[in-house]
Amino acid sequence: MALTKRQLFLKRRLRVRNGLRKVNVGKARLSVHRSSKNISVQLIDDVAGVTLASASTLEKDFGVVGRNNVEAAAKVGAAIAERAKKAGVEECYFDRGGFLFHGRVKALAEAAREGGLKF
Repeated sequence: MALTKRQLFLKRRLRVRNGLRKVNVGKARLSVHRSSKNISVQLIDDVAGVTLASASTLEKDFGVVGRNNVEAAAKVGAAIAERAKKAGVEECYFDRGGFLFHGRVKALAEAAREGGLKF
């Protein structure tokens, strides 16, 4: 029986997350979600089960609502790095979910690294 595209994505997401979780015990997780219209990112403390910081293109102050391109992803990446510093997090691990580390996801990660977040 063939798996659907969504089922394959979910398997890939769990495979990535479980592999990262084994190596990065105790660190915060920078989780990315990319849709066709927006991109969002959360800094999550898995031990406490709490979101420490988040950023998304849905926020009005970025001026990119409904746009999902590399420039918008870079703005979100810079914002999450700034908010992570305010939350007292300097080091985390990058959870790309089931998405390839390419294009918008890569732009977000590079902007977060330039903002001072280490992963």
